[in-house]
Amino acid sequence: MAESDAATGPRDSYAALRHPKFARYVVCLFAFTMAIQIQGTVVGWQIYDLTKDPLALGMIGLAEALPAISMALYAGHVADRYDRRRIAIAALWVLVGCSVALWFLAGAGSMGVALLSRTRLVAIYSVIVLSGVARAFLQPARQALSAELIPRALFANAITWRSGAWQLAAVIGPALGGVLYAIGGAPLAYAVDVALMVFAVAVAISIVHRSPVREPTHEGVYESVKGGIAFVFGEPVLLGALTLDLFSVFFGGAVALLPIFAAEILHVGPTGLGVLRASPAIGAVIMSVLVARGRGWNRTGPVLLWSVAGFGLCMVLFGLSTSFYLSIGLLIASGMFDMVSVVIRSTLLQSRTPEALLGRVSSVNQIFIGSSNEIGMFESGLTARLWGTARSVVIGGVATLGVVALVAWLIPTLRTLGRLHPEEKRGV
Repeated sequence: MAESDAATGPRDSYAALRHPKFARYVVCLFAFTMAIQIQGTVVGWQIYDLTKDPLALGMIGLAEALPAISMALYAGHVADRYDRRRIAIAALWVLVGCSVALWFLAGAGSMGVALLSRTRLVAIYSVIVLSGVARAFLQPARQALSAELIPRALFANAITWRSGAWQLAAVIGPALGGVLYAIGGAPLAYAVDVALMVFAVAVAISIVHRSPVREPTHEGVYESVKGGIAFVFGEPVLLGALTLDLFSVFFGGAVALLPIFAAEILHVGPTGLGVLRASPAIGAVIMSVLVARGRGWNRTGPVLLWSVAGFGLCMVLFGLSTSFYLSIGLLIASGMFDMVSVVIRSTLLQSRTPEALLGRVSSVNQIFIGSSNEIGMFESGLTARLWGTARSVVIGGVATLGVVALVAWLIPTLRTLGRLHPEEKRGV
């Protein structure tokens, strides 16, 4: 599409959604995220119900992170060599299979298949591992694909709506998962998960698009992957933004411990767990609307640093809270701060990365951000077992504040970063 397609410019809050392919992409992302959020809520409650062990909750993250990290760089190479839409659809089909497997395992006892708790636990973790592999290929492909569906001038607007759709699904998904679990148990919740996954695949198939034809290259996998890593480490501002999110997510992994907060500290059960899991996303949706209607920040660097610091402070106060409503408020505030960070980081990534490198750079971003979610879950589970649930969250929040100070000191160009100009994409 020509640059003139973006005639409405950044003043049109809905500019990106006026492009039909991108609008369908957002619908697909919303359905997929709803399914993942329902699945995450139910898996967490189910495993804690089987084990009563916080480390078992942390192992959920590790089971997904290890395959995701090990495959991420190669997945980025694949996303830059082959049609990104087809890669995303193939990965979504694998995730449909994972959802079906979890549904079967949840209802296995009622079907006459007697599974011991330990056997069921191992099977669930195995499905999570496979899901991690599929998401390793999905993430760089779908992120790079989104940049192909809209003009460059609309990147910031598109990222806001993309993130907003993800966060809206993250509001509804956990709450719906908790309600479904309370009404019909895990089998009902997983059945809805399967239906949403299938719908996401159908919408992805309906996006008629082919990735741009790239010139043949004799570059090997190793050189290809190294090129993506070298680009990220050669961009101090982008590296700083990724580092901030990496450690804030790693140390601020309170979400992994929410089943314990819901069951033992706040005493609100699975329905309350759904509300707690949805709260950060509620804040993110509120902030995404404000960002979409705004005109960006004149001092982007300081805004990024203060937003991550605000997230860390919310984690400290959440760990100290014994009030359900105060905890909800703190999680909502954390989501608002996190959304600012997401929009700035994603805009930096897409605006500063040449199109031919988007898959590989997105895979590096996945290692920094996506997998840090899961490893952060493991870190939270481990520290909760060693030091207690509330204390581990407080320590994580304090560590996040320390990381903000360190990054601000080491990368002065981030402190002085001004207004972003997504249309000035380099390397094209």
